[in-house]
Amino acid sequence: MAICRRGFGNESVAFGVAVRSVFQRRLRSQYKRELNSMQIRGLSTRVNVCRVQMKGYSVRSSCVRLVQQRRLNSTEPPPKRTPGYNSHGERELSDEEAKELLKELKSLWHDSSIKENELRSKVKALFEKYEIGGLISPSASKIVSTILMDTEATKPGEKVDNVQKFHKCLMDYHLGKQLEFNGQYDNKFNPPPKDGKSNENKEKNKKQAETKILTAEIKLEWVLFWLGMSAFILYLASVDSNEKEITWQDFITSLLDKGYVAKLVVVNSDKVRVVLNERGRNQPMRDSDLDYYFTVSSVKNFEERLKKAQDENGVAEDSRIPVTYVHTTPIAKTLWSILPTILLFAFIFWSTSKLMKSGGGLSGGMFGNKKQFKKFNAENEVKIKFDDVAGCDEAKEEIMEFVNFLKHPERYERLGAKIPRGAILCGPPGTGKTLLAKATAGEASVPFYSVSGSEFVEMFVGVGASRVRDLFKTARENAPSIVFVDEIDAIGKSRSKGKASGGNDERENTLNQLLVELDGFSSSDYVVVLAGTNRSDVLDPALLRPGRFDRKIYLSNPELEGRKAIFAVHLRQIKLSPDCDLEDLKGRLATLTPGFSGADIANVCNEAALIAARHNEDYVRLHDFEQAIERVIAGLEKKSKVLSPEEKKVVAYHEAGHAICGWFMKYADPLLKVSIVPRGQSALGYAQYLPPDIYLYSTQKLLDQMTMTLGGRVSEELHFDSVTSGASNDFEKVTSMAQKMVMACGLSPKVGLVSYDIDRGTDMTKPFSDKTNRLIDGEIHRIVDQCYQRCKKLLINKSKEVEIVAQRLLSKEVITREDMIDLLGERPFPDQSDAFDKYIKGKKEKAAEAKGKEDRKKKKKGNNDSHSDSKEGDGGKA
Repeated sequence: MAICRRGFGNESVAFGVAVRSVFQRRLRSQYKRELNSMQIRGLSTRVNVCRVQMKGYSVRSSCVRLVQQRRLNSTEPPPKRTPGYNSHGERELSDEEAKELLKELKSLWHDSSIKENELRSKVKALFEKYEIGGLISPSASKIVSTILMDTEATKPGEKVDNVQKFHKCLMDYHLGKQLEFNGQYDNKFNPPPKDGKSNENKEKNKKQAETKILTAEIKLEWVLFWLGMSAFILYLASVDSNEKEITWQDFITSLLDKGYVAKLVVVNSDKVRVVLNERGRNQPMRDSDLDYYFTVSSVKNFEERLKKAQDENGVAEDSRIPVTYVHTTPIAKTLWSILPTILLFAFIFWSTSKLMKSGGGLSGGMFGNKKQFKKFNAENEVKIKFDDVAGCDEAKEEIMEFVNFLKHPERYERLGAKIPRGAILCGPPGTGKTLLAKATAGEASVPFYSVSGSEFVEMFVGVGASRVRDLFKTARENAPSIVFVDEIDAIGKSRSKGKASGGNDERENTLNQLLVELDGFSSSDYVVVLAGTNRSDVLDPALLRPGRFDRKIYLSNPELEGRKAIFAVHLRQIKLSPDCDLEDLKGRLATLTPGFSGADIANVCNEAALIAARHNEDYVRLHDFEQAIERVIAGLEKKSKVLSPEEKKVVAYHEAGHAICGWFMKYADPLLKVSIVPRGQSALGYAQYLPPDIYLYSTQKLLDQMTMTLGGRVSEELHFDSVTSGASNDFEKVTSMAQKMVMACGLSPKVGLVSYDIDRGTDMTKPFSDKTNRLIDGEIHRIVDQCYQRCKKLLINKSKEVEIVAQRLLSKEVITREDMIDLLGERPFPDQSDAFDKYIKGKKEKAAEAKGKEDRKKKKKGNNDSHSDSKEGDGGKA
């Protein structure tokens, strides 16, 4: 083998031939018999795989081609098959042997403590034990494939090293071609490519390299910055380094007395620079690179001392040393004084440059105007479909019409129809506007672009308009397409409002560009624009006109059937009890959640699952949903908020007043539950009612509702010496209802059939006079006082009932409709909702109601019979 390796060079064919001849001689001498050519070819291929791959060479394919060529050119007759052996001279495994081999290989596979060399030797021993030689048999290939593809042992991300190690051992010792796994092996485990590095490692190394480059750039900037600062500081330190300071005595004895001074220069009245003459500069003891100076306290004192020194030396007046005076600003001192300012501006410039490169989420930095809008289609991560949207069937149909037009435009064009330019989805929060847009993205087979209105807003003028242009340019290039602008009121507010500040309005420029793109010279017939908003009333009228947003799709809170459909969607993910009646559960939950939006219903289902999980339950049951509804309506139960006995009594009588008023008033909403358990932020108790889905409120309905709302305060007045602040929220509701009756609904005879429903947030002035204002205030007080008197009269007549309900509340803290029936009897008025009768009323209540109806029928029949008998008697007398 050593000779073969040294001599093969790059010629894989020669290497294969040499290997074949060497092993042919070795095996003939070993087994003392002639081997057929098929066995020799298998052995040569085995040597190629197990030896050459370990040395890093890739000559396997060439050797296999050589073997195949020799096989085609061979004139030998096919070998005789021996019983129990295949055509390759290899013993075929029986089922029992295959199972045993599989068991032993699995034990090796699961033993992670075995090292690679030990694993190789054990695999080799197993193959020799079962006489697996020549080309690997189909049975052995199946066994090895079973091991590698065993789902229990080869889950994604587990034992990858062992898989690769085990596969390497099998590749080292099996004979013939590699095992075939139909691509499953590569897809599951991603074995390392030829360079020995995995794809994940390549990506990771690439990211690390990019991070290192970025870090190096940042470090280089800092290095350059500090190098510049160091050079600047060194410059400042070396400005005056060519001068040497001397004392006055040194100046006299070493320079002046020896006649080395040519002149003196007084700088800024505190420093005297000495200018030497030719003889002084050439003196051997002087450093030629240094000039001398000394400091003085005052110019006058300096002149006197200089004159005295020259007089002592006998210097004539005309030969005295000239003195000049100069005033300069030292550059070092100046630079040192402005250094903090320079550093500050340098830091600001550096920070701004960084922000411009990566700021604002823009592709071109802070001053860039391009935005990578998110593009959706049916094949990407949007998994929501129209089937997942419920409770807004009409809106869904209109949106589906847009999608259908873009998918099949020929159906409409042949009739001369044009697709609407766009539609605005408006309505309260949580009604499914964005969800409907997501479903459109999931269903549409055309490009779908989603962007938020706030993404057009930037601190620089012109950026918003530029982003609008880029968005529609991209949409037109990929037409037909759909654009969805969420929260469009961020840029689409009316231009007639908010002008008090003056100046240029960037939002208005963005809106103008949006109007042009929607219906301008460059508009496209195959770009549909959808928009979502909660405030359609503040949008600009030009935005809502036909040709831009042709349709205004309103999504309101769902009705009973809509809530049932929404619950059906969300209950798919909830693990319900096996004995649960799904239809009854949906109906009951929909009846218990009047006025809930789709988001509220999703929250209820999630809260119910959390409550069940918190109590370690196996299923989510009805009482979990009821607790979740209470939590959404009134807030979390405050177990730590403990009321004193007096406070608890006040709350009990307060809630009892509400309950009695609601029970004995015809148009009040049906009562479901009364509680005095503190909940939420400030609620010390609450009464839960179930208002029906109605659209027209009569005057009597509104007055009964207001009377019921005042029941808490009136009950406190009748049963306690003083009242509390617990009815403050009730007063807000009553005042708001009375104000709507007078100012918007025309239900006040004195104010008349006018509407003064002003928006307190935007309207700065009142559209009526002071006289009308006083009239409105008087009518509001009149209506509230009328309801107060009705409530007081009712609770005085029903004081015993209030006492009974309050005592039951003090003992149980929570009472239900069944408790009210036990205490007060059936409600004297029929409920206005069929769903309430169907889903909420208990069996006892239904049985008692049925019995009451039967008794009334019997009584009525008895009266009719007695009346007919009396008629017959009268006729006989006649």
